[in-house]
This record gives sequence, structure tokens and C-alpha cells, in this order.
Amino acid sequence: MTTIGITGATGALGGRVTTLLAGADMRLDLRLLVRDAARAPDVDTDVRECTYADHGAALAALRGVDTLLMVSAHEGPRRREEHRTFVAAAAEAGVGHVVYTSFVDAGPDTTFTLGRDHHDTEQAIAGSGMAHTFLRDSFYLDVLPHFADAQGVLRGPGGRGRLAAVARDDVADAAAAVLRDPADHAGAAYDLTGPEALGLDEVAARAGAVLGRQLRYVEESVEEAYASRRAGWPDAEQWQLDAWVSTYTAIADGSLERVSPDLERLLGRAPRTLEQALDQEHGQRG
Repeated sequence: MTTIGITGATGALGGRVTTLLAGADMRLDLRLLVRDAARAPDVDTDVRECTYADHGAALAALRGVDTLLMVSAHEGPRRREEHRTFVAAAAEAGVGHVVYTSFVDAGPDTTFTLGRDHHDTEQAIAGSGMAHTFLRDSFYLDVLPHFADAQGVLRGPGGRGRLAAVARDDVADAAAAVLRDPADHAGAAYDLTGPEALGLDEVAARAGAVLGRQLRYVEESVEEAYASRRAGWPDAEQWQLDAWVSTYTAIADGSLERVSPDLERLLGRAPRTLEQALDQEHGQRG
């Protein structure tokens, strides 16, 4: 029996992975690591409360875990510190293998500023002595329409760049596949993208057609983007403004345009398209 720890089980990604693995394989024993046990999915009796920032609680929750799915924490100014605290607790607890949800093009100087946080976490995991697999996903296809404002405008300095965004459910499916046989993926870093690279004008037109909503892309300069976001969110900190703006500049400079074959190799099928991702999300909500 292999014990798999799943963080973020109350969220969209961790919750889907939990559903995919629960009861599907008698070799697997799931342990759900959550902030609030009352919100945990009702699929498993082994639920432990902890946070990434609390080394002691994480250490207690992680003892006995063989393989850990570490879903990246919510973005914030202390995320690197919180991730490193949790990674250290996992290593001390004796976790053998960490599967971490990172970001495509993660690096110390990557354009998308939050991708630098993911690189830092990858470095911490790689130096921990634990076996590891990095799932470097792109932006989520099903989240792209939420970039639009109340008037249906996707506004930012994305230029004419393209991005190979990925369905969140495909990332969950890939994580479940790796967790079933982690030894086969030790040391691997997979770039998880959708099947095509789309411009923001295409995203707006195609997403709008599925949602029955008029969406359009309006290009801003970098200066205009900072100004519009400061005006709309006057209390936002600089790191948040940088993250919002660099979402678009990473599209503009081509950082996110590569279509990777990794997801199809992991799943044995083509990744979902924008339309399929949006249809599935709204079907689930309905």
C-alpha cells in the first residue's frame, strides 16, 4: 500500500486529482492535507490539517506519506518562504517523492514574475534529497475568460503574442497519471500545454462564442497596464501589479507560445481545446 498525500484537496486542481484517485486503485491510500478539514472532499477518511507555513503541523501531517502532490500555494509575497518551509517538512518527514505543480518556462529571470517563485521551489525540492517530478503547466484555458473586465475586455500588453494555455482538468489528469506510478517519472519535468498557441484576439472570439458573451482584446502599453491596474485596485501591492502585467508581457515576448508534446505522451490522448475546456467547466457548474 502506497500513501499519497494531496495538498489543495479543497481546490479545483487538488480536488479533481482526489476524485480521480479515490477508490480507483486498491494499492493507493490517500491522505488529504488541507487548511480546513470541514471543507475536505468526502471521499477519504484520512484528512490532516496543516499549512505550508507551519513546519510543525506539516511535519505531523506528512509522516508516513510516500508520494506527495504539492499544489502550489496561492500567490503572495511570502510564497517562496512558505514553500521552502513545507518542502523542508516533507523531507524531514521522510516523504520519498514530490510531484510539484510548477509553471512553464519557470526560471530565475522568467518574464512572468510568479514563474520565478516556482523556480525557487523547484530548486528547494531538487536540493532536498527527495525524488521529484515537476508539472510545469501554462495558464489555464478555463481561466482565460476571467481575464476580461465587466465590459468583456481582455486588456493588457500582450502584443500579438500567442500562448499555449492548458485545460486545468488536463493538468489534474496528468498529475493523477504520475501519482499512480511515480517511479516512472522521477527526475522528469513536463511542460503541460494545450494543443495550440492562441493569440488573445482568438481567445476572446472563441471563448465568447462558447460563453455567449461578447469578448474582445484591447492592447495596452506596459505603462498603460500599470496605470489601469493601479486605478482599478489602488490597494494592490507592487508584486501583485507586476504579476498582473507580466502575465501579458510573457505572452508578448513568446515565453508561452511553445506547444509541448508532454501532456499527450502522459495521457495517451490530445489535450483539450479551449472550447472543450470551457464546455466541460460550464457543464460541471451546471
